[in-house]
Amino acid sequence: MPRALLERLGRAPGEVAVVGLGASGRAATQLLRRAEFPVYASDAGDTPALQATGALLRDVGATVQLGGHDLARLAGAACVVASPGVPPTAPPLAAAIAAGVPVVGELEVALAAMPRLRYVAITGTNGKTTTTALVGHLLRALGHDAVDAGNIGTPLAEYALRPQPPAWAALETSSFQLHDLPGIAPTVGVVTNLSPDHLDRYPSLEAYYGDKARLFRNATSASRWVLNGDQREVLELWRLMPDDVVPRPTALAGRVATFSLAGDGDARYDAATGTLVLAGEPLLRRDEFPLVGDHNVANALTAALAVWEADAAHRTPAARATIAAALRGFHALQHRLEPVPTTDGILWLNDSKATNVSSTLVAVQGMTRPFVLLLGGRHKGEPYTALARPFAAHGVAIVAYGEAAPLVEADLGALVRVERVDGSFADAVARARALVPPGGAVLLSPACSSYDMFRNYEERGAAFRRLARGEAA
Repeated sequence: MPRALLERLGRAPGEVAVVGLGASGRAATQLLRRAEFPVYASDAGDTPALQATGALLRDVGATVQLGGHDLARLAGAACVVASPGVPPTAPPLAAAIAAGVPVVGELEVALAAMPRLRYVAITGTNGKTTTTALVGHLLRALGHDAVDAGNIGTPLAEYALRPQPPAWAALETSSFQLHDLPGIAPTVGVVTNLSPDHLDRYPSLEAYYGDKARLFRNATSASRWVLNGDQREVLELWRLMPDDVVPRPTALAGRVATFSLAGDGDARYDAATGTLVLAGEPLLRRDEFPLVGDHNVANALTAALAVWEADAAHRTPAARATIAAALRGFHALQHRLEPVPTTDGILWLNDSKATNVSSTLVAVQGMTRPFVLLLGGRHKGEPYTALARPFAAHGVAIVAYGEAAPLVEADLGALVRVERVDGSFADAVARARALVPPGGAVLLSPACSSYDMFRNYEERGAAFRRLARGEAA
């Protein structure tokens, strides 16, 4: 498997370097070592968790360095496998790139290890995780051995390590992962929507969209794409293919199917009858689908259409009935407008996965009762002013916290009520509890990353759940 990968990249066999030893780096190293490749794995950190990972990888024969990187060794590697959290400008990747060493991600290694895998690759700014979970759920309902992998939380390489790899995958692909995925060739490629995000890492919106456009880099006449028909930016995304992709396409090859909430499409919502429609026929009523919000109607349409397009066997009356039944039985994911059960009469909503303004905007627009919004964390480069008007419809107050609190206050303080909390996350939640009226709601939808106070959005959401229940964070 790795030799085939290196041959595709035009490199002779040799040592593979893995940079970053989180879950994806660990799994990629294990996969490479199983194929008996020499591996040098490194991470700038040296935490107890990384030390445990290092011990595990040394046991399978990898050379491991914690607390730094050997830049000369990286420059001499046959290939570098980069974790998605490591930017191309970081010294270890910059050293490899300067030496002409190809840099790929864990997904490239995993896909090379599973050449028979059929997969639906989902990207976009918002809705990726829920759509990925829905696609996996529908594939399993149709009888496939299918897994949810990628940016959704489990590295695809974890599944490649199984004695019997899966036949199908629902693969969430972030812009960072697509940057280092030259071999991507999905059974169906999906773009949910586009809006500004990650402007703390990208120099421009076009650069961010350009990495999303890499989804189409290996398009052929046999390719199938499911695109948001309500967004011209999505329909034209392929045109933003970066210059380093050679040859750049002059047209998008393959079949394009669209979904729409506002008009015609291969999958669409008929607001007049309250019905989700797939390929011209009713699929199920809106009130039969358990997730709240118009954005989740779009996610359901996207997933159903992607699975419908993925195989001719899915385009039958029996398969349609199975897809509809599976949508009826789907449950909300953690940290995505997840209600927290409490006994205080307040609706506590954990939307910790909302790490950009457009995602928070969707949550705010869906609120129908008086609510307090917890907004803050590490700023990602976007202004917060777009939240003011929809917040005013039902919002009581915004509690601004974390590193972004001064920016939130500056952007929104003159437009809506903002209370800035300069203490801990627990202090911010306590202030929200004090401000919410009886029968109201507290919405954690931060529009920021979690890295100022937490390791990830899951840890932030878990802390919110505990605090909502009156427990210590």
